[in-house]
Parts: sequence; structure tokens; C-alpha cells
Amino acid sequence: MKRWITLAAGVVLVLVGAVWVLQGIGVITGSFMTGQKLWFLIGLAAFLVGVVLIAANFTRR
Repeated sequence: MKRWITLAAGVVLVLVGAVWVLQGIGVITGSFMTGQKLWFLIGLAAFLVGVVLIAANFTRR
């Protein structure tokens, strides 16, 4: 049961992180986060943590 929770958290972090990165670099507009380097860095960190969680989920037995 814990595997699907880890996978779901990883997918959510990847999706949210990708949105934050795109807002941080100014691709997605209409938010206070648009064009802010801080949100780019936070999004990048969230994205990478999500990728690690997904990879750990698939490499675990």
C-alpha cells in the first residue's frame, strides 16, 4: 500500500514542480509567481524530489 502513496506523491510533485518552473521562467503567465527566480528554484527542487520518489518506487522490490 505504501508504494502507491509514494508513486502518487512523486507524480504530484513532478506536475506541480513543472508548473512552478514554467511560471518561474515566465512561460505561464497570470500569477504572482510569473518571472520570479525563487519559484523557478522551488519548482526545480519539487520536480527533482518527485523524480527521485518515482524512480525509488520502480527500483524497490
